Amino acid sequence: MTSASKTPTSRTPAPSFRQRPWVRWAAPLLLVAVLAVLPLVLTEFQNDTLARIGVYAVAVLGLNVVMGYTGQVSLGQIFFLGFGAYVTAYGVSNDWNIVLVFALACLLPAVAGLLVALAAARLGGLAIAMVTIALPIVGVPLAKRLSDFTGGSQGISARFADAPEGSGLYDDQWRLYVVLVVGGIVFLLTRNLVRGKYGRAFAIVKGNENVASSMGISPYRYKVLAFTIASLIGGVSGFLYMVVIQYTSPETMSFGHSIQLLAAMVIGGAASIVGSVLGGAYYVLIPQLTNVVDPSLTALLQGAILLVVLFVLPGGLVSLPRALTRGGRRLRAGRGRAAPPTTPSSTAGSGTAAEEPETERQGHA
Repeated sequence: MTSASKTPTSRTPAPSFRQRPWVRWAAPLLLVAVLAVLPLVLTEFQNDTLARIGVYAVAVLGLNVVMGYTGQVSLGQIFFLGFGAYVTAYGVSNDWNIVLVFALACLLPAVAGLLVALAAARLGGLAIAMVTIALPIVGVPLAKRLSDFTGGSQGISARFADAPEGSGLYDDQWRLYVVLVVGGIVFLLTRNLVRGKYGRAFAIVKGNENVASSMGISPYRYKVLAFTIASLIGGVSGFLYMVVIQYTSPETMSFGHSIQLLAAMVIGGAASIVGSVLGGAYYVLIPQLTNVVDPSLTALLQGAILLVVLFVLPGGLVSLPRALTRGGRRLRAGRGRAAPPTTPSSTAGSGTAAEEPETERQGHA
C-alpha cells in the first residue's frame, strides 16, 4: 500500500446552519418583512407600546455605547434624551423644517456631550459618575427656569407626527413606522461601529487603559468619542420621544428616570445590540405589569426583578439562550457519567471471574 492510501482524507467541516450564506441574508430580510407588516395588524395600543419600546431601546443603545462597550460610568443619559425632546418641541412649535429640527435634535445634545466629555473623560471611576449625575440634577431646574424655550414646569407639546394625507395609514401606524425606520438606521450604524476598528478600540480601553496606551490607542480620545456618540444617540431618542409622546416636561429628564434607564441596560444585557432592545422592553413593560399587581409596590417589585435577573443571569436577559444551552449540556453530561455503558467484554470477564472460585472448590472436594 502506498503512503497516500494510508493517510486519512481531510475534510472541511460543513458550516453550521446559522453560518450558511443564505441564512445570513434570509434572517434580516424576514425581520424587515415582519416589521413592515406589524404596524398594519396590531391595535392602536399595541402600536403605541411598541413605538415607546423603540424610543427607549435607542436611549439604552446610547448608554450601552459608553458603558457597555467602553466601560465608562454614565448616569446622565436621560439628560440627552430630554435635551433632544426640548429641541424638537421648540423647533416644531416655531414651524421649522422637520429635517432641520431632526439635525439639531441630534447635533446639539452631541455638542453638549462633547463638552462634558472633554472635562470628564480624564477622570475615572466614581469621579466621572459624579460628573454625569449632575446632568439630570441640573437639567430639571434649568428646564423650569428657561420657560420661554421649554414651557417651564408646565412643559411643552408638539404634534407633528400625524400620518400624511393619502398614505392610508392611521396616526399610530405612521408613528411606529417612523420609530422603526429611524431607530433601525441608528441600530445598524451602531452595530457597524462596535464591530469595526472603533469597537475593538473601545473594548481594549474597557479592558485595560494601560494596555491601550501601550498599543497606541488613546484612552482619553476614545472615551470622548464614545460619550459624544452616546449623547448623539440620546438626542435621536429625544426626537423619537416627541414623535410618540408629543409632550415633554422637566420630569422627562429626572434622575429617577436615569437610574431606570441604567437598570434597563443591565437587565437587557450590557455590550449587546439585542440587549438594548430587551432593555427598552423592560423600561416600558415592567412598570405596566407592576402597576397591575399593586401600584404601591411598583418600586419594590422592580427592585426584586432587578436582583433576580442579576443573580440568575449576570449577563442580562440576552444571555438566557446561552445559559439554557450550557445547562442542557451539563445535564446531558451528568446523565452520561451517572450511567456508564457496559461492554460485552466487561460482562464476559466478570462471568469468568465469578466461575473460577466455584471450579477451585470442586477441585478441593
